[in-house]
Formats: sequence, structure tokens, C-alpha cells
Amino acid sequence: LIAFDRDAEPTARLTATFPGGRPLGRDIAVAAGSWRIEHIDAPYRGSAASDADFERRRPAELAQIAAARATTVDSDGWKQRFRWPVTGRLSGLFGSQRVYQGKPGTYHSGTDVAVPMGTPFVAPADGVVVLAATAPFTLEGNLLIVDHGMGLSSAFLHCQRLDVAVGDRVVQGQALGTVGRTGRATGPHLHWGLKWHDARLDPAKLAGPIGG
Repeated sequence: LIAFDRDAEPTARLTATFPGGRPLGRDIAVAAGSWRIEHIDAPYRGSAASDADFERRRPAELAQIAAARATTVDSDGWKQRFRWPVTGRLSGLFGSQRVYQGKPGTYHSGTDVAVPMGTPFVAPADGVVVLAATAPFTLEGNLLIVDHGMGLSSAFLHCQRLDVAVGDRVVQGQALGTVGRTGRATGPHLHWGLKWHDARLDPAKLAGPIGG
């Protein structure tokens, strides 16, 4: 498994170590992407009541996310051919620069699929639940993170309901919850984000064309 973040440098060094300790190095060219600009009619601070409320709540939310991603699990889900957790209209593309009511934000770290409120979504691959929000986060809303092993994890944002808990083992195709519009969302949709260690990845690179 090897992948590069949206903002990766144009070259990378790949080093392999053979049995006996002999190293082999190769330089890899990383092609630049072409990214859209998306204007979103939603507050930058999401569901927080004010900027002060956002600043108060956000550090604890980020700490929960960091702790979940630091968890090591035993799963071979990363070896599977990933499937889309839900299919529908793509309403937000990976890598797009986001502007929230005129205020620039970070790039969009996942792919949005617009479907009706309450639509079930499923596990794209086997894994272990490492975060299942007990209360909506300011930006992510009801957030679920499933670790597929080898440092690869899926995040599902804006959920209406979560049907699994931390520590649950899930299998590909298992229902995980329902689609909602909690957190920073203008309508019901599922945001699916993939992360491999520190690199954020385009889900379509693993799951293929939606509906395909």
C-alpha cells in the first residue's frame, strides 16, 4: 500500500530493504492534481453557536480524532478491493479548495455523496471502529472512524445515526449507520474520507468510479 497526499512534494524517495539488509532506493515523480474551488453556503465554524464556542469545543474534538487515528488495530481490510459505502450523486469532490460563506477553508479531504436523510451506509472494507461520536462534533457532526489496518482508515461525517460502537469489528458491506446532515452540512450527504498515516487519499482511487 503506497499513496501520496493531495499536497505531496513533486518527488518522493522510495527505499526498500532486502533480506540481509541491502537497501535499494528509487526516486518517484508525483504528478500534480487539478483541483476545483467549491463555494459552500455554511458557516466556517459549523454547528458551533459562535466563534468563541467553536474555539472552546474544537481542541477536544481534534484530540479525540488524533487519539482514534493513533490506535493500532489488527485488520486485513486494507487488502480488500474497497466498495462505496453508499451510492448517489457526487456533491463534493476530493481535493477541492473550500470557501465557506466567503471565508477560505482547508481543502476538501474526502468525497461527498448526496442521498436522502436516513439512507443506510455500509463498511467499504473490513475494519475496527476506533471512534463513534457520542455527541455531534462542530464540523464533522456524528463522526465514525473505522481502521482497516496498516494505518489506513475511513471517516464518515455528518451521520444521522451510528449503529456501531468503539471496538466493534465490522465486515465489508455491514451497515454502520444512516446518512444525515449534522455538523457543517448544507444538506443530507455522506462525507467519506480516507487517510493512510498522515496522507489524505481520494476514495475513488481505492473504490473506483461510483456505481462501477
